[in-house]
Amino acid sequence: MHQHPASEPPSQASFSGLGIAPRILDTLCRLGFRVPTPIQQKAIPIAIEGHDVIGIAQTGTGKTMAFGIPMIQRLATGEGRGLILVPTRELALQVHQSLRKIAPQKKFAVLIGGASMHKQIQELRQHPRIIIATPGRLIDHMEQRYVFINDVKILVLDEADRMLDMGFAPQINQILRKLPRERQTMLFSATMPDQIMKIASRHMKLPVSVEIAKSGTVAEKITQEVFIVKKEAKRQLLQKLLAQYHGTVLIFSRTKINAWKINKAVRDMGHKSAEIHADRSLNQRREALDGFKSGRYRILVATDIAARGIDVDGIELVINYDLPDEAENYIHRIGRTGRIGHKGHAISFATPEQGKEVKNIEKLMRMALPVSEHPEMPLEKFIAVKPQIVASFSGRHFSRGRRSRGFISSAFRRAR
Repeated sequence: MHQHPASEPPSQASFSGLGIAPRILDTLCRLGFRVPTPIQQKAIPIAIEGHDVIGIAQTGTGKTMAFGIPMIQRLATGEGRGLILVPTRELALQVHQSLRKIAPQKKFAVLIGGASMHKQIQELRQHPRIIIATPGRLIDHMEQRYVFINDVKILVLDEADRMLDMGFAPQINQILRKLPRERQTMLFSATMPDQIMKIASRHMKLPVSVEIAKSGTVAEKITQEVFIVKKEAKRQLLQKLLAQYHGTVLIFSRTKINAWKINKAVRDMGHKSAEIHADRSLNQRREALDGFKSGRYRILVATDIAARGIDVDGIELVINYDLPDEAENYIHRIGRTGRIGHKGHAISFATPEQGKEVKNIEKLMRMALPVSEHPEMPLEKFIAVKPQIVASFSGRHFSRGRRSRGFISSAFRRAR
């Protein structure tokens, strides 16, 4: 695999030096795109030349345009179709929305679960040049012979690590076996697990690796903190934080039922909020996301289904009400704030027994998470301390309401 240097582009970098066709450049200019992000700066010229690309960059760095612009340009000069595989319905709609802006004349088909099969069949009968799909729904259409993918010239696997986390590996392999061998493949991801390396070595030809940030890196303008809190005190702490922060807030829950409970509690606190999880219909999820984008809802409660694909400008705060099952998902959750160079903040609630989970996140990010105490909720009042809990957080810096610093282990000793 070739390595491509990941240095920052010079400040005067523009889209005009990347080999993009004049007509697309005009469209980008009209849409207000002036300076490419680092992943766009590095990936677009390579992809336009037809090379296979592995792009590693944290979420919120403009990956959609990094593969979308080359795909649209290359399809304009030849036969065949483009296929973009994504893990969630929301991300499919988001990618479609972004690419349609730069290629309004192109025909697209969006194949996702929870939406009308009939409408999707109608779109496929229009012979779309670009298909955006979740793996399961694409296979449904393939099995019913509504779509054939033997003419796909460009394949994109977007958020590849998330697709594998969600158990899509068998479907992805099934789709890859049906694609023509002569094609361009682009794989974009925030992290680089072994499964992705296997896909790259088996299904890509001498891919150029473009790594803008080390796998697992968080956007540089996101500040983070952890509150150690007993499970039964989480709701009280949430209420105090929602009174403290006045911008848009995205709250993550580990389970669907807890997302529902949190949303109900937030509404009972007097805030306008909505929920997104797998038990909500596509229309309900779209209404919640549109309402969050438009400001009708200040707060959105979501499971990890929304950790990718929510591209909402200006989210002030991400709260991990529950820590995620996988450390990698922490990166994607908090990447919903601080997008494309903006500032953002992330707060996580960890129960006293979750020292190991916090350490796994820190190991992935190669940095320590500051542990905070809310001034109105003293730590010793809310934690039943056990020796193993002290050990799991020992040697950690501890901040009381941002006023003083000590060690987390001493805070536990006070609580005995």
